[in-house]
Amino acid sequence: MTSQTPTMGELYVRAMRSAARFVSGVPEGAWHDPTPCTEWDLRVLVNHITYENLWAAELFPGKTMAEVGDRFEGDVLGDDPIGAFNRSVEAATAAVSAPGAMEAVTHLSFGDTPGSEYAKQLFGDMLIHGWDVAKASRQDAALDAALVDMGLPLAEEVASLPEGNGAFAARVPVPGDAPAQTRLLALMGRRADWAPA
Repeated sequence: MTSQTPTMGELYVRAMRSAARFVSGVPEGAWHDPTPCTEWDLRVLVNHITYENLWAAELFPGKTMAEVGDRFEGDVLGDDPIGAFNRSVEAATAAVSAPGAMEAVTHLSFGDTPGSEYAKQLFGDMLIHGWDVAKASRQDAALDAALVDMGLPLAEEVASLPEGNGAFAARVPVPGDAPAQTRLLALMGRRADWAPA
């Protein structure tokens, strides 16, 4: 029986599925279009989240970064970006859904971390980058409202750090009564009305 409150692993899986829907909607000729991540085009952005999933699939079961080595450095998309991302989702989902994954210790670059904390970081990153993919490829970028609600406290936590966490741009000011998705995006340095030039 599952609890009413999803685990961080379950939220990460839901964010991956959301991102997979957006990645699958990228038109063939759009892979080099700009994204809200100003230094990345769509292919580089999707490579980044695919890379994160591939690492998750190795680190949740207990491997160290040294054991994984440089296997995922460079381009992990090959000639099938959508397929590569979907396969990474399957691999990460299996790892994060394994019994005990949230309680296990993961060996990250900055130290040993509970699986639930690692999943929380991955959830936030995947949720926002999924939106990035959708906006960059001119899709309907409405996120699952439940994921937005779960993501807001995490975004507030990240945005409250002295220099953020370096992963996202500085927060964007928005009215306090702005829609939840707009507030989430603003905390992560995004303008809800961003559009590719």
